[in-house]
Amino acid sequence: MTAGPVALATSGALPHPDGDMPLLLAALARSGVRARPAVWDDPSEDWGAFSLVVVRSTWDYITRRPEFVAWARSVPRLANPAPVVGWNTDKRYLADLGGAGLPVADTTWVALGEPAVLPDGPFVVKPTVSSGSQDSARYRGDGSDADQALAHVARLHAAGRTAMVQPYLGAVDTAGESALVYLGGRLSHTVRKGPMLAVGRIPGDVEHQAVGPRPATAAEEAVAERALGAVPGVAGPAGLLYARVDLVPGDDGRPVVLELELTEPSLFLDTDPAAAGRLAAAIAERVATGPP
Repeated sequence: MTAGPVALATSGALPHPDGDMPLLLAALARSGVRARPAVWDDPSEDWGAFSLVVVRSTWDYITRRPEFVAWARSVPRLANPAPVVGWNTDKRYLADLGGAGLPVADTTWVALGEPAVLPDGPFVVKPTVSSGSQDSARYRGDGSDADQALAHVARLHAAGRTAMVQPYLGAVDTAGESALVYLGGRLSHTVRKGPMLAVGRIPGDVEHQAVGPRPATAAEEAVAERALGAVPGVAGPAGLLYARVDLVPGDDGRPVVLELELTEPSLFLDTDPAAAGRLAAAIAERVATGPP
């Protein structure tokens, strides 16, 4: 029996172009793998007809997460797997990582109806379910914009969304974030991400973020491997088709986990000439052998 095509799950309308998609489609074609984009909430799609469904730019799920998680559970062959999607699409997973001993950004969770306690110094308010820093904003933390921050939390609550408050780590503005990208269970490449949130930014805006290649340090690799080893339901990086671990130096200079992106992250395939080919090879292996 001939294997079906691979679906690269995307959204019907994207807030910004998916730069990874054309590179990955071209690499898959070179590898002899038939593939096409497919909109995740398109009722006409027969997901069982695909040899593999790879979640990519499904960036419109944030206001419909229960529907998206249910869709993931309905897909017979999904990468990354549905239990990972369910766990990773709510940023409260950071509490699990912290409980496992990982260095994570200090976070206060503000559930519906709970008052927000704002920290001293610069901080960020964001929803626990978001993509691309949508509905996130940075505040001064000197009292001058406390009313705006509290209003931000109130808007999230009014929309039925849990809020989170984190200190703004100053190293984001100097060292930048390191995004370690794993493909097929191995570190593929690392990029430096510049700051994305500016004081006074309107929540909901999508801003440009400067991105460029840079090598990971041994300390960053060690923390990233630990973080991926703590993902429930998979056997470390080998159980994931792709992963992105976003790190930033903490006050002591050691790497801190900002986010663990396992669902629909940009993988910055354009920053490494071989990256798209690595992902295509990993997909071809999954099609040939099935999930690990």
